[in-house]
Amino acid sequence: MFFKSFFDENLAQMSYMVGCQKTGEALVIDPARDITPYLTTAKKEGFDITSITETHIHADYLSGARELAEKTGGKLYLSDEGDDDWKYGFAKEYSYQWLKGGDHFYVGNVKLDVLHTPGHTPESLSYLLTDEGGGSSVPMGIFTGDFVFVGDVGRPDLLEKAAGASGSSEVGAKDMFKSLQRFKELPDYVQVWPGHGAGSACGKSLGAVPSSTVGYEKINNWALSYEEEASFIDELLEGQPEPPKYFTMMKKLNKEGPALLDDHQSVEKMNIEQTQKAVEQGNAVIDTRSKEDFAKGHLPGTINLPFNKAFANWAGWLISYDQDIVLISDESEVEDIQIALQSIGLDRLVGFVNQDDVDQKDNLETYESITADQLAEKFKDHEDYIIVDVRNQSEWDEEHMEGAFHVMLGTLPDRLDEIPEGKTPIVHCQSGIRSAIATSVLQAYGYKDVLNLKGGFSAWKEYGGKVA
Repeated sequence: MFFKSFFDENLAQMSYMVGCQKTGEALVIDPARDITPYLTTAKKEGFDITSITETHIHADYLSGARELAEKTGGKLYLSDEGDDDWKYGFAKEYSYQWLKGGDHFYVGNVKLDVLHTPGHTPESLSYLLTDEGGGSSVPMGIFTGDFVFVGDVGRPDLLEKAAGASGSSEVGAKDMFKSLQRFKELPDYVQVWPGHGAGSACGKSLGAVPSSTVGYEKINNWALSYEEEASFIDELLEGQPEPPKYFTMMKKLNKEGPALLDDHQSVEKMNIEQTQKAVEQGNAVIDTRSKEDFAKGHLPGTINLPFNKAFANWAGWLISYDQDIVLISDESEVEDIQIALQSIGLDRLVGFVNQDDVDQKDNLETYESITADQLAEKFKDHEDYIIVDVRNQSEWDEEHMEGAFHVMLGTLPDRLDEIPEGKTPIVHCQSGIRSAIATSVLQAYGYKDVLNLKGGFSAWKEYGGKVA
């Protein structure tokens, strides 16, 4: 048997390829939209991708299942659990088979037993793998998707918060408790191959280790220690982070079928004048330079999203799906940035301008960063300023500056009318990274006199500033 995992660090997303070396057939589980790694691996290892499956309809990234079926002709194995609102609308365009708990299918001589494991979503499936071609009669491992992670379990509130399914959070939590009782019955030696690692918004406290075992999770996973349903539900639902805005769109697109990517989709190289016009026309112009370079000088109306692991997440929060997108970046990074945007369905990248062109331009817009002691001094004239805390709700609830106004970064464009006119915003997060993005958003929407707190709330506490 062949086994390989793939990790997208931008989305903390895991996908897998399993192959039968005797027959040359391969299965891909939970493919990302960029299918190049699977095609490359299959060619290198001498496999034909004959099967494609998903554990559930994803909310946090755009699936590559349709793309892979289109390119390879592989058969889709998709969940037929849950109600009619959550069925894959594109399946009938391809060779497909619906799956329910208790079913099984083969990839060559590798057997996949289907377990219905609702909780994260009603249609969620897990796949128990047995390498019969290798002579085994017992399972080697289980692909859990967003059911069980290393150290955590999937959140059940996304359908309610991101898809508007009223009352589904508690129903999902009850389903999760029942699914976990069945998970505990699996042999301790069974390996656990989850759909995400640390950094994903699909759970509260995912571990960074990529795999585990059932036995280890029984001992160490907080969710498996509960024997009483009510207390488990309370703990599971409490403190879940805000789901990114783009999750709603991902559920819709993954259900209906993501658009197929154009192999020849080109991105126009633009000049400064064209980029400025793009801003005037209402396009999203994303400056991917560092926050330090952006602060020293940037084109008015642009948003600063440095290209790092958090790029796709914040792009999904802050960029509208009906906007064309223009980048300010190093030309060598454009393709990788495009893949990151496409991973969450932001497909309307139309152009880029080389960041060196911006660095060399005169009369750019700037912003100032202040220290904690400077902030304390400005507090004396607090009527002229408003402190804007852009951290998550859980961070705010734990402690915050006295007199601050809280608006989570991702919701900032929708709450600008809550920032009083005539006051200078002083923006902070925990360390200064998110507040730099927020500062760029405020400037792009017309709040030109904005200050950013260096070091964020951590620096304020170290200084000894007042907190509530």
